[in-house]
Amino acid sequence: MGSELVEVIKMSPSTVLSNGELKNTASLTPSPHLLDSTIPKTPKSPFSAKILMSPLASPMKKALTYMEEIGNLTKLPDPQEAWLPITESRSGNAYYAAFHTLSSGLGVQALVLALAFITLGWIWGIISLSLIFMWQLYTLWLLIQLHESVPGMRYSRYLRLSEAAFGEKLGKILALFPTMYLSGGTCVTLIMIGGSTMKIFFQTVCGSNSHITPLSTIEWYIVFTVSAIILAQLPNLNSIAGVSLIGSISAVTYCTLTWVISVIKERPQGVSFEPVENKSDIARICSILNAIGMIAFAFRGHNLVLEIQGTMPSNLKNPSHVPMWKGVKFSYSIIALCLFPLAIGGYWAYGNLMPNGGILSALDKYHGKDNSKAILGITSLLVVVHCLTSFQIYAMPVFDNLESRYTNKKKKPCPWWLRTGLRVFFGCLAFFISVALPFLPSLAGLIGGIALPVTLAYPCLMWIMIKKPKTYTSSWFVNWSLGLWGLVLSVLLVFGAIWTIATQGMHVHFFKPQ
Repeated sequence: MGSELVEVIKMSPSTVLSNGELKNTASLTPSPHLLDSTIPKTPKSPFSAKILMSPLASPMKKALTYMEEIGNLTKLPDPQEAWLPITESRSGNAYYAAFHTLSSGLGVQALVLALAFITLGWIWGIISLSLIFMWQLYTLWLLIQLHESVPGMRYSRYLRLSEAAFGEKLGKILALFPTMYLSGGTCVTLIMIGGSTMKIFFQTVCGSNSHITPLSTIEWYIVFTVSAIILAQLPNLNSIAGVSLIGSISAVTYCTLTWVISVIKERPQGVSFEPVENKSDIARICSILNAIGMIAFAFRGHNLVLEIQGTMPSNLKNPSHVPMWKGVKFSYSIIALCLFPLAIGGYWAYGNLMPNGGILSALDKYHGKDNSKAILGITSLLVVVHCLTSFQIYAMPVFDNLESRYTNKKKKPCPWWLRTGLRVFFGCLAFFISVALPFLPSLAGLIGGIALPVTLAYPCLMWIMIKKPKTYTSSWFVNWSLGLWGLVLSVLLVFGAIWTIATQGMHVHFFKPQ
């Protein structure tokens, strides 16, 4: 009987008034088992698989009695959660979490880590990389714990957690632009990187064949965008777990190939590890800030961790934070094994001769003739595959936001044709921005500095606002310190980026991707 009552708790939450009556209240992100079969489901797209829902079949009175005993009354769900791509399926597990986290957390930003060591040097470079790695891993843990910080509620979106912590108005001001940039802006960048790498792959494999007419950069952008849109027809976040697995394998492989080849090859002549001299103290400070920014920007995906955790089932006996943290620990162990060798090995191999494009550009510049076309072609292909798979997980919050506007207004799920149309629209919009604003990566330091608190500051401050630790305790002191330092670092990085643009200039060219 006890086990049956526990199941009732998992599936039949409600609020009991003083007179014994039941009152229904809305929840942010409930479990799918809470939904009655009368609630309309999202129409099945031709591209999606069938999703099975278990019925609600447990006595309500026993549930209420047991809830009163344990004092953990939860709230009835918002049916919209079962209509949106992030929370539509709750069948996730630790493996899925590891695939998604690894695919989204490891990217081409890691290939420029060695550039930071040119300014910081060996000791401060390694110290900075280690400290920021531990810092962002701690904020990841905070977000995972805050996912179900309020009994009966699941904050399956970063914006909703921000609103709960800081208030609806302030929370939206603080988190809306950074999270949308980290999703939509990343997709635009992936089109640029993926399309350009497709062009490099074609030149590597078919460069000597004069009978094949090469495509222009814009045409390669189109090829990449169409491929991404086709993959984007998978219905929800859980359905792209296999895609994320492929992306994870691709990312780990090309990162490993890059640093291994760089280390085993003979170092170019003139390699030096002397710190770069700057013309003024301000220039040196900005150079240091930009180096720290390169390290901080290499860690990404915090805007997706709540969404990934929202795909998991959760109850009192098996809360979702347990498998989520297992998946994150595994994925970040792999990420560390990629990032540290890329930074340390890349700096050892090229030193101050490292070009601005990072270790991949150095490999092509100094060892392009030594390496076979097969290795260069495979590396380029792996980068393209990872860009395609990363596009899916970073675009999912955008798809979720677009569909939520329809479901809020119509009070019913999006039909499959509208869901498809919204995803095609977003793909075309991202393609247009990538062509219209090809200089956007030059602003990455500026916009990235604005978005940095999402990773390093907001989780600490949200923990204080929601958990309310006792004043002057270790938890209170650590989170206030890290939160404020994260905000200060964000301001300094924005200042450094503005100074760099003002002193070095920026080549602005519209509709002319290189």
